[in-house]
Amino acid sequence: MRFDKKDILDIQSLSKDEISMILDTAQGMKEISERPVKKVPTLRGKTIVLFFQEPSTRTKLSFELAAKRLSADTVSIAKSSSSIVKGETLIDTARNLEAMKPDVIVMRHTSSGGAYQVAKRVGCSVINAGDGTHAHPSQALLDMMTIREEKGELAGLNISIVGDISHSRVARSDIIGLSRMGAKVKVCAPETMIPMGIEQLGCTVAPDMETCVEEADVIMMLRIQKERQGNLLFPSEREYAGLYGLNRARLNLAKKDAMVMHPGPMNRGVEISTEIADSGSSVILDQVTNGVALRMALFYLVAGGSRHADTD
Repeated sequence: MRFDKKDILDIQSLSKDEISMILDTAQGMKEISERPVKKVPTLRGKTIVLFFQEPSTRTKLSFELAAKRLSADTVSIAKSSSSIVKGETLIDTARNLEAMKPDVIVMRHTSSGGAYQVAKRVGCSVINAGDGTHAHPSQALLDMMTIREEKGELAGLNISIVGDISHSRVARSDIIGLSRMGAKVKVCAPETMIPMGIEQLGCTVAPDMETCVEEADVIMMLRIQKERQGNLLFPSEREYAGLYGLNRARLNLAKKDAMVMHPGPMNRGVEISTEIADSGSSVILDQVTNGVALRMALFYLVAGGSRHADTD
């Protein structure tokens, strides 16, 4: 199969076969990070720009490590150090970046659709590293990789996603991707954090957390995104933790071999207890490890893999 996508902007635009191809490629890339010398020459001579307009630890660092392990050159640019603070538009910034001939721009932006606007106007590949509350495709793909690695397949699994669904680009991307791959997705949150029509993405809404996690194969917890909420959409963190926090009693309602996930950063004692975050059921650090391999796969497929088979 040939991967023909110039850009990775969302999960919606990826077919089931394309998702499987990405996950298979990432699985093969994972071994590179276990070597004494964690580097292969696959993307030698390629240039990747990390254009992050929001704070990031895991995503930015894993994209940078992924590029360097494939021997690409990387350059980072943040909003505070770019001409955007002087009034330059996003599109003008992107065109100026393209004029320097990068091969890939990895972009995180505060506005939903930011990566789409850039991708339409530049000839190089664009990978969306999170745009507003809309999409975070690489996170959803690494989540699917982690689940498949642990469970063997995605089809037929019961996946529960609990937390700030309204403001979570991760939740949207995971719902679309997991349901496309045949999983059954349930979500749960206070009514103020459940967007209208969320079921159209491929999930059902549970009335309470106990119902949501019952017989779950996977429980994914999300943090409360206070930076996007403005006014808090619940009375207190203490009450939220009591109603929607994952503790031992609630985990016991899931299947015995249920795995616990979190895209990070975690707010311990709010959406997840320390006991559960650090338990044998948790694959949170496995998600971080797989993030590097998954992003290596994305770089390979858009900048050096089958899409370029006729020219490279």
